[in-house]
Amino acid sequence: MVQLTRIYTRGGDKGETSLGTGRRVPKHDLRVEAYGTVDEANAALGLARLHTTGDDDAMLARIQNDLFDLGADLCTPEGEERRREALRVTDTQVERLEREIDAMNARLAPLRSFILPGGSPAAAHLHYARTVVRRAERQMTALAASEPVTSAAIRYVNRLSDHLFVMARHLNGDGGNDVLWTPGAHR
Repeated sequence: MVQLTRIYTRGGDKGETSLGTGRRVPKHDLRVEAYGTVDEANAALGLARLHTTGDDDAMLARIQNDLFDLGADLCTPEGEERRREALRVTDTQVERLEREIDAMNARLAPLRSFILPGGSPAAAHLHYARTVVRRAERQMTALAASEPVTSAAIRYVNRLSDHLFVMARHLNGDGGNDVLWTPGAHR
């Protein structure tokens, strides 16, 4: 476990931060942007959890923990690890998301249109979190074009956006209360 005794260190006062390897990088570094956006997605899920209970809330709690794993994975570039085994997102975490997606999707009404973010408060927050996850994915794939990013991490974030979409529909009465797009409705 991590133990923080001081919150401020003054280490970032000149616009730099440390990666998990100890290497200093600018706070606007693409790697920092990527794991910062993962943190933002986690905060959005925290808001969604204000409106969930039971198994749905437990799923989101696991995902929030996974997002900390993802942040740890991203802040420790492969090949630069200080210790033998850096924390990495695993295929097992991706597979769990897939199983949950399949289980929720089996109960959903078929899609007849694109869905507008909204419906229940939980679904609206999940749609917002999904857009933040998609931004994190774009940042991660841009980073992967020039630096190592674990493949399981990219698969996880890709699957997570699908999970949040399906879960939003699930929390909108299994799709019955989705807000549907009507093309050209207000011309």
